[in-house]
Amino acid sequence: MAPIPTPPAEPQDSPDGYVGLDAEQAERRARERGWSTVRALPPGAIITMEYRVGRLNFEVRDGRVARAWKG
Repeated sequence: MAPIPTPPAEPQDSPDGYVGLDAEQAERRARERGWSTVRALPPGAIITMEYRVGRLNFEVRDGRVARAWKG
């Protein structure tokens, strides 16, 4: 039987630290800190609910991060 794969490690980084930053600055910082996928979304966007290891989501209002969460 094949071994169970180990998911990649997520950056030890709090999404709360991105709230209030300029969206482009926040994305650059997230990539520098090891997030493999950074997704900027408008308020109220309809998104899928699957959890993706290594993904950081931003809700962007008026060019600034209003909310950030993993997955």
